[in-house]
Amino acid sequence: MAAPSAARTVIENCAVATVDADGTEYARGHVVVAGETIESVGAGPAPAGLRDVVRRVDGTGHLLTPGLVNTHHHVHQWLTRGRALDGDLAGWLSALYPVWVHLDEDMVHAAAGASLAALALGGVTCAADHHYMFPRGSGDVLGAVVRAAGEVGLRLTAARGSMDLGESRGGLPPDAAVESTDEALEGTERAIDAYHDPSFGSMLQVAVAPSAPFAVSGELMREAAALARRRGVRLHTHGLETADEEGICRERFGMGPVEYFESAGWLGEDVWMAHCVHLDGPGVAAFARTGTGVAHCPSSNARLGAGRAPVPDLLEAGVPVGLGVDGAASNEAGDLRTELRNALLVARLGPRRQQALTVRRALRMGTREGARVLGRAGEIGSLEPGVLADLVLWRLDGLGHSTIADPVAALVLGPPAPVALSLVGGRPVVEDGRLVGVDEEGVARRAREQARRLARRAGAE
Repeated sequence: MAAPSAARTVIENCAVATVDADGTEYARGHVVVAGETIESVGAGPAPAGLRDVVRRVDGTGHLLTPGLVNTHHHVHQWLTRGRALDGDLAGWLSALYPVWVHLDEDMVHAAAGASLAALALGGVTCAADHHYMFPRGSGDVLGAVVRAAGEVGLRLTAARGSMDLGESRGGLPPDAAVESTDEALEGTERAIDAYHDPSFGSMLQVAVAPSAPFAVSGELMREAAALARRRGVRLHTHGLETADEEGICRERFGMGPVEYFESAGWLGEDVWMAHCVHLDGPGVAAFARTGTGVAHCPSSNARLGAGRAPVPDLLEAGVPVGLGVDGAASNEAGDLRTELRNALLVARLGPRRQQALTVRRALRMGTREGARVLGRAGEIGSLEPGVLADLVLWRLDGLGHSTIADPVAALVLGPPAPVALSLVGGRPVVEDGRLVGVDEEGVARRAREQARRLARRAGAE
């Protein structure tokens, strides 16, 4: 809880969706921010007589929600958007791995700056980035992502990825894209030492994140799980994204994907996996039994033709399910707002039809459940006293939302709502649809320049 003398920001006269445990909403309410945390939330105007109020925001015509939490991303892919447009995952990766092996620190910094800026402009206040490309001689590429997050002002879970199974050993990535098992483990532990901050209000945490069964040896998966638990950090990987994974795991490990993950120590409350499109009934039960989380990426799954994740079944079983944009080269929009809508629409294509997902459950997945998936429940993802002041004020008084009376329905089903104000730990990140303290045109220019440089390098070598 903030000290009584902390500077206060008051936001009032807006609709408020707290996304607390009870789903409390106010048609016209207020939030008081004191320092970096929320001091009070309620109906009507803010309490009279508040001291040290440095800012008062009139939210008439707006909806206030927790900031969106992006549980899976690959920010380096911003430089390769619009490529391999009609391939499945294997074909898409085969086209892009040979390009990504030419990434360097400057390229990744430019890509991360643009990708994270796009997320922030779309209402994201906390993002998980899964970076698994560490070409030799590329410099400090993970540090480049960390610096970009600090410049934009977002909370970051830096999922230090790894691959040790190149083509010469039967893996999908080219040998130039992988590390040795020891290099991957040592690099991951260095990242934990350098960046992981487990404290309340942390802006930066690290997760241990081998890429996927088609690019990672069984030894690396097992040793990575042991490392994560020894150091007390979370574990992340891709899981069951395509139907091919069943055959890969049976051929290589003699068991199905879920059995393999469990045997390697990769099911548990400290684990979340991206996609889980091809998770069957027993797999859903295993995730529920162990508390393993899921990052649902509906747009990317559709873009690559991977399929439809069993989200209604996962939610009914009690599995933590958040939303993810996924890589900017498989979701060129790079915007979590659209995942709220697409998660609902894709779920309703399944057997439960219109009962599969509601607008409020979609918002919950994008906020409170996302925080739970990243291990930050009780810190972010809701508007409650004592929780960090990561929040977004959405403008809903324009043409696109003018006849949708339910503000949550307007946010989820309407066109992407403009961000009037975004706070991270009480600090403004977006004001009136513009980034605070970031030259957006400069970010875009640097990304274009580095994308051209990457294209030249990949074409020449």
